[in-house]
Amino acid sequence: MQEALLSISISADYSGKPGVLRDLRLEMAPGEILGLVGESGSGKSTLALSILRLLDLKGGKTSGSVRLNGRELMELSEAEMRAIRGRDIGLVLQSPMSSLNPALKIGTQMHEAWRAHRPGSRKECTPRFLDLLRSLNLDVDEKFLKRKPAQLSVGQAQRVLIAIAVLHKPPLLLADECTSALDLITQKEVLNIFRQLSQEMGTGILFISHDLLAVSSLCHRIAILRHGELVEVGPTHEILSRPVHPYTRELVSALPVLNALTIDSSI
Repeated sequence: MQEALLSISISADYSGKPGVLRDLRLEMAPGEILGLVGESGSGKSTLALSILRLLDLKGGKTSGSVRLNGRELMELSEAEMRAIRGRDIGLVLQSPMSSLNPALKIGTQMHEAWRAHRPGSRKECTPRFLDLLRSLNLDVDEKFLKRKPAQLSVGQAQRVLIAIAVLHKPPLLLADECTSALDLITQKEVLNIFRQLSQEMGTGILFISHDLLAVSSLCHRIAILRHGELVEVGPTHEILSRPVHPYTRELVSALPVLNALTIDSSI
């Protein structure tokens, strides 16, 4: 049996707010796209921060186990976790304009992300950066790398953020509500990029969203999170066609036109 890429068994609390995540158990296979769906406040982003061991920065505490390719992350020092963040786990957040540094040029930000884990001068890395951006459907040249985030469209900025997140080809990518600020056409293009990353690079993607429609068009499996607990996990087609939990049935019934869903045949 293939070893799980990610294996989680955790609980998480905030000061004065216990039980934000309660005995949450979840596994992901290498290259799998797993959708995590839940309403605001259900604990989705808390899970992402717990995987990255960053919840303490928000005043929270995580207990339990987080294993990446068999390695227990909860036992690592902060220095060891810094080596993992960005190299083995990539992160794409909701707002690219907030996530990118407005004062730094795109090329500078990509080079800093590269130098965090590998050596290489800006000149040596530039061809690599351009190739990666082009693979994400951006028509770019060296002048593009000299732009600052304010000179980009939201769609361009989101692709840059994805490029930075996958610069070191991490086996796991956390995508936290990263399409919610995009128009429908750009959202479709970004979902196709995630599908491409899974198929061509073997990247496992935890796609966190409240948008069941987007999740259903991309993900191999769906996990439904409610009030800090997983209430249902299963293949996408089963969740959509035969939901078991009342909350899942409510989510599915709220989809605009269920029969119009475009579900990738490979899912």
